[in-house]
Amino acid sequence: MGHRSVGDLMTPDAVSVRPGTTFKEIARVLDEYEITAVPVIDGDGRPVGVVSEADLLRKQTSGGVGSTAGELMTSPAVVAEPEWDVVRAARTMETRRVKRLPVVDGDGRLIGVISRSDLLQLFLRQDRAIQEEILEDVIVRTLGLSPSSLTVEVADGRVTLSGRVERKSLLPVAVQLCEGVDGVVDVVNRLDFDRDDTADEATVQPRGDRS
Repeated sequence: MGHRSVGDLMTPDAVSVRPGTTFKEIARVLDEYEITAVPVIDGDGRPVGVVSEADLLRKQTSGGVGSTAGELMTSPAVVAEPEWDVVRAARTMETRRVKRLPVVDGDGRLIGVISRSDLLQLFLRQDRAIQEEILEDVIVRTLGLSPSSLTVEVADGRVTLSGRVERKSLLPVAVQLCEGVDGVVDVVNRLDFDRDDTADEATVQPRGDRS
């Protein structure tokens, strides 16, 4: 069980340009492929930067220097690796304030691109698929419970857990595991328990000095 990887969601064979690609050609590529930014790669296929609509508009409005991708791009490129999970990719986009990440292989060569829209696809997962993953991976495989021991209802990505578990300490674990399933937007905990094992810790009294 775990989040989907960047490699699962990325667009392979990503569109790219070279440092010498002209302003007008960059604009044409962005328009043709309906994208907001494009990686700039060197002769070995490694991203050296990214040029975006914002970079082109900045050139037009400020009259700044530069008429090729190499002169207009933001460098160095912020990249992702295919084995990253989607949480890491989303966090990187947020902290670096970018909408797309070039994806590189072990040699640093461009193999794809992942965008915010790709990540949002996770929240379009069918409720049935989310329910099945929770039942099979969370309840049975991870928690070791019978699939009939709990009831899992999913509506528009909102998960409701009900039923009884043996120990109270399992409640936050079950909720956290469900929250980690891709496509889940909220978890409602209606679980009950048979034994409060969180109160079972015995207080150990310090032993007095022996004379």
